[in-house]
Amino acid sequence: MAMAHGRPGRPRMTKLAEIYHWESNNSTGSPHHPQPTWFPPRRRASFARPQPASQRDEAGGRSLHRRRRHRPPRSRRRYPPTPPSAGAEIFFVVVSYPRFASNMSSANRHQPIKLTKPVVGKARKLKDLMLKSDNRVCADCSAPDPKWASSNIGVFLCLKCGDVHRALGPDISNVLSLTLDDWSDSDIDSMVEVGGNSYANSIYEAFLPKDHPKPRPDAPMEYRTKFIRAKYETQDFLKPSLRISSKAGFESTNSLNSVDNSFSSTSRKHAPEDTREFVGQLNIKVVKGSGLAVRDMLTSDPYVVLSLGEQKAQTTVKASDLNPVWNEVLTLSVPRNYGPLKLEVYDHDTFSADDIMGEAEIDLKPMITAAMAFGDPSRHADMQIGRWFMTRDNCLLSDSIVNISSGKVKQEVNLKLQNVESGEMELELEWSRLD
Repeated sequence: MAMAHGRPGRPRMTKLAEIYHWESNNSTGSPHHPQPTWFPPRRRASFARPQPASQRDEAGGRSLHRRRRHRPPRSRRRYPPTPPSAGAEIFFVVVSYPRFASNMSSANRHQPIKLTKPVVGKARKLKDLMLKSDNRVCADCSAPDPKWASSNIGVFLCLKCGDVHRALGPDISNVLSLTLDDWSDSDIDSMVEVGGNSYANSIYEAFLPKDHPKPRPDAPMEYRTKFIRAKYETQDFLKPSLRISSKAGFESTNSLNSVDNSFSSTSRKHAPEDTREFVGQLNIKVVKGSGLAVRDMLTSDPYVVLSLGEQKAQTTVKASDLNPVWNEVLTLSVPRNYGPLKLEVYDHDTFSADDIMGEAEIDLKPMITAAMAFGDPSRHADMQIGRWFMTRDNCLLSDSIVNISSGKVKQEVNLKLQNVESGEMELELEWSRLD
């Protein structure tokens, strides 16, 4: 509350509503019903230098100067309050002014909320999955910054596509908010195991026809709904052998987690439990390299090292060649819990340690998942069965297609070497399952 003689410039926390003045010797008013006298509201004191007594009038004490150079507007003029008469009693009736408090709260209303609690455990894994570039857009329409996800399908969704998924029912798509809902450990495990949008789309969009484009972020709701139902409910973009059905008939469960489990059980169908260390064999044909980095005076002597788990294989050395052609096949066994296939290119030196010329990682999950789904590839005609999508997080130069060709599961991979100034590699992968 601001007092009558408070310091100038202090913010007014309350509003002076009424000032009543009763005079003890008032002859016109009744002592029980006094006559109110209105006073102007209190204003802040002026900072003007006081004038000498010779330049002030006797009645009001105002300056005799008619005009000043920087005279404030009329609404901002400062006058001293009229002093009360002798023997008068002054009462202040103050009404609180809550608008100040509401303004203070509204000032902080749009401030971002900072969470001080660290994200650990499985929640941290989900957050790391959200930060991947392919998961920063909607899996169905590519709208940026998705705020929803389907935990059993394993994809991140925008608000519009999330509404369509919710209409499919929780048996097909279990939609959760990334910021509002509480995620269970099983939901997080399902999302992390799938790997996000690129992995899920490699299955659900593996056979997307060119005349059936994906909806755009501004697509009408009718076309968006038609595409999503065809993708997940009727599974039109999967081959019949890849479709997932329940015991009651053709009712999609659309869980890549259950897909992987069924694939794994199929691959170990004829093997005793926990006795098989490897589930398949991978033949990698190192075709060629192009535009490799210079590590000697004017050229390099490159060779390639492939590693999968504890296994390693190496090509021959190509002397003084920045565009080498190998066409060599290296064979590695795929363990049950396999990771990415790592590729490294080195420059061979005779009298010193070999210099690194770039590296890359090849994700084997799209190929092996599709191969296990189809079973024996010799029973199928030549066709496309899967796809590894190019994203900003991987080293692909273009989408890598998984095909059945001549009874074999094959995949062509074009890579851009990482952590080096230049260099590209071309490989051909061939998968065979151990019976």
